[in-house]
Amino acid sequence: MASMQPEKVGTELRQKVSTLLSGQGLGVLATTDPDGHPYASLIAFAANANHTELYFVTPRATRKFANLSQDNRVALLINNSINQPVDFHEAVAATILGQTRLLDNAERMRVQDIYLQKHPYLQQFAASPSCAMFAIEITGITMVQKFQSVSELSPDHGLDTDP
Repeated sequence: MASMQPEKVGTELRQKVSTLLSGQGLGVLATTDPDGHPYASLIAFAANANHTELYFVTPRATRKFANLSQDNRVALLINNSINQPVDFHEAVAATILGQTRLLDNAERMRVQDIYLQKHPYLQQFAASPSCAMFAIEITGITMVQKFQSVSELSPDHGLDTDP
């Protein structure tokens, strides 16, 4: 049985996380409601160039928005599973820990291009005045491969593996 202890990571693992963040468009965002209960939402996300921040859009009239207004700590699960038995040996999942911030109009305009490059079909949604754009500053990443191989990554210098 594989060890459940986090292992030290290198360039290859950082590349896998980078590929996951670049290649996947959806993740499950966990927030906390005012009573301390977890709440999970499917979101479309995009990452900045060095994978230190992720961006997403949500309508202001959602439980997710209300939760983030009270507590900005989040976890975002991203995976490449295909819902087949092979996933137990080949799927990769990352839990991104971070803190969100609501983007002001100037930063939103700058970041919206990054978001729309990945999700051009969400242009009207992203531009809607009834929607807000958030950034998630990544504070930690837990990566699981082969169902039980767990690794911890620090985003201190981003996840880019190029010098």
